[in-house]
Amino acid sequence: MDQGLFITFEGGEGAGKTTLIDEVSRALASRGLEVLKTREPGGTKLGEHIRNLVLQHSGDYQLSPLTELALFLTSRAQQVEEVILPSLKEGKVVLCDRYNDSTFAYQGIARGLGLERIREFCSFICQGVEPHLTLYLDLDPAIGLKRARSHEGSEYDRIESEKISFHQTVRNAFHQLADEEPHRLFILNAENPPKTVFKDAMERIEPLLETVG
Repeated sequence: MDQGLFITFEGGEGAGKTTLIDEVSRALASRGLEVLKTREPGGTKLGEHIRNLVLQHSGDYQLSPLTELALFLTSRAQQVEEVILPSLKEGKVVLCDRYNDSTFAYQGIARGLGLERIREFCSFICQGVEPHLTLYLDLDPAIGLKRARSHEGSEYDRIESEKISFHQTVRNAFHQLADEEPHRLFILNAENPPKTVFKDAMERIEPLLETVG
């Protein structure tokens, strides 16, 4: 991935990923670094269409777990090729709201499609592009879902509308993933004030900045 830096942000609904990414982006840009913010699904014209399709809350049709997986990976394949890889080759810092770990947790574990198989799919789709650092914002799903609704002032999207047991399974899955890769995936307590979460995040990011450029 040349001299760029790839950081992904994970977390349950309402955990504060967007706020943290914005703060980290400003902090890094103030140091003269080129920063690209993006999200999954999304990040490209095709990806944003897929995002609307996969997250819209509609009773017109139901997505099977495999269809859901295929849509997420289609968005990611396009984003890696069109946005992430070129940015890393240019030496930029890429901050991505969700990436493969979400697929591992949501589809691989919570949907029961199988973690190892999903890992193989993701590696192939993403051309082996993996984050240098992943920060998981940990929060009780009941608190997070309440936050999500109050912040957005609207109905839950299709994923947010899942039963609380589903979201708890996702949370447990991220803890499992963090245990498996303790040198890449770090858990941040999202119940802390945003300033504290930002400070904790920068403590993980700082050691990697000397590799950029």
